[in-house]
Amino acid sequence: MSYLAAVLGGYLAGSIPTGYWLVRLVRGIDIRRIGSRSIGATNVWRVMGWKVGVPTIVVDAAKGLVPALVASLLVDDIAGVLAGFAAMVGHARPVFLKFERGGKAVATTAGMMVGLAPLVAVGALIVWFVTFFVARYVSVASIAAALSLPVFAFALAESWPVRIVTFAAAGAIVFLHRENIRRLFGRREPRVQLAAMFKR
Repeated sequence: MSYLAAVLGGYLAGSIPTGYWLVRLVRGIDIRRIGSRSIGATNVWRVMGWKVGVPTIVVDAAKGLVPALVASLLVDDIAGVLAGFAAMVGHARPVFLKFERGGKAVATTAGMMVGLAPLVAVGALIVWFVTFFVARYVSVASIAAALSLPVFAFALAESWPVRIVTFAAAGAIVFLHRENIRRLFGRREPRVQLAAMFKR
């Protein structure tokens, strides 16, 4: 496997529009026309409930995990990083949806980090859960977890390719959440009601 193959494979895997296809299959509607109009797991969960939201998270994470892990095992850390980041790009701009807006790549990034640096992923996941249960904003939790990635990568002395991709991933996730950030400052960002999360 070459670096080019890692990038192409990662991008194609990331481009699988999980939320879009699942909602089409279950309800026959276009998730891009409802809620935040994102195909990501957060919007799918809000619109369809946990029974569709959870599978969306799992598959979206696998889209980052599998390419990054396979490329890193077959080639090296650089290939794994390239494949994982390409999966993030694919999720955000999927070829299967004609490069239209996809999701915000949080679950795909988590999967990538599990494949490249599991302890970094665990640290960021803890940050996500703590922030989420304190603030009850998915966007705030996602941004906080993303920003923690470089911190954990350096603290755990990960390889330089992994350290670099944590900065790239953090920057990408903050950028993809720019609309959420505007809503947060405008006090229009919806908070999650914990009691209602698993009602549907």
